[in-house]
Amino acid sequence: MSDESIQETQFSRGLEGIIAAETKIGYVDGLNGKLVYRGYDINVLAEQSNYEEVSYLLLKGHLPSKDEYDQYVAGLKKSMDLEKDEYDLISQVSKTSHPMSTLRTMVSYIGGKDSGSVEPDLEKQEDISVNLIAKLPTIVAAINRATQGREFVKPDPDLSYSSNFFYMSTGRKPDTVEARMLDTALMLHADHGMNASTFAAMLTISTLSDMYSAVTSAVSTLKGPLHGGANERALALIRKVGTPENADKVIGDMIEKKEKIMGFGHRVYKVYDPRAKILKEYAKYVAEKNNKPELFHTAEKIEEVMINKLGSKGIFPNVDFYSGMIYYSMGFEPEIFTPIFAVGRISGWVSRALEYLSDNRLFRPKARYIGESELRKYTPINER
Repeated sequence: MSDESIQETQFSRGLEGIIAAETKIGYVDGLNGKLVYRGYDINVLAEQSNYEEVSYLLLKGHLPSKDEYDQYVAGLKKSMDLEKDEYDLISQVSKTSHPMSTLRTMVSYIGGKDSGSVEPDLEKQEDISVNLIAKLPTIVAAINRATQGREFVKPDPDLSYSSNFFYMSTGRKPDTVEARMLDTALMLHADHGMNASTFAAMLTISTLSDMYSAVTSAVSTLKGPLHGGANERALALIRKVGTPENADKVIGDMIEKKEKIMGFGHRVYKVYDPRAKILKEYAKYVAEKNNKPELFHTAEKIEEVMINKLGSKGIFPNVDFYSGMIYYSMGFEPEIFTPIFAVGRISGWVSRALEYLSDNRLFRPKARYIGESELRKYTPINER
């Protein structure tokens, strides 16, 4: 074998810690529990900004002026609705598919209708990106309605991005606090380093494929329970524990059996996830408002037990632990949690893909060969 085929190179399972790209978009400081978008602390953005502005920031690199903001929002609203055949396909596919599978199908289908999408022109791919940001809440809301056997609700041009998503999903307009909670949740999910789904989008775009394909890859990756599906399983854990009094025993037994406890621990954060801190306050409010206070108290007790037992190992609540509870308390069923994640993350996906495309190099990692070191003799099948 050639020297190149057996050459030793740096190896990190799952590419953990390997730097494969440069970015100006976002930074996760796992040791100090900080999340930064384009130089802005997430706590400041969550308190003072909104999803549309954060989306623009991720895409363009700066906060918009009033005119830029108005033009961007108008463009989103203009592109938000779906065509009849798209609603029809959602109705058909949702009968048998998981909502994430339907979402993946819809992104691919809409891309297939765009004859100009294959052009690797950066400006064209940015136009597609804005179109996908606009349409994703409508697609996910329609999937939510279809899985429940309910009629679709069209977007309302007078509502904000997050309020429209709530309205199209539930059929009623959110109150001020509900709108703010959902808007904050979408902002907190908009970007988070080169996570698995973001890397999938970047990997796909690096082949000079189109943004529809990149986002289809990202959706497919987000579907996994170790990534986007974690909030669904975190809520299942809280409901399994049932009451605060059960937390010590249930969690203790799970730790003893070395079972994975969803909603805790993070590949990057070794302290309390800053997004979880923000969402915890909303989780308490919405649980009490919707007559589910025990749900929050149970979650809080689980957190206490986990930190007492595993906090010294850097295991704390992550964003998934409280986000699922918020969505559930607002009336969303668990199977739609991960698509909601995608509604927030779409801005990060396309922004990172566009940034990489602007100075593109095809991703081509190596695998370390650990098979036979000597060539083996082939034996014909009738002699084996």
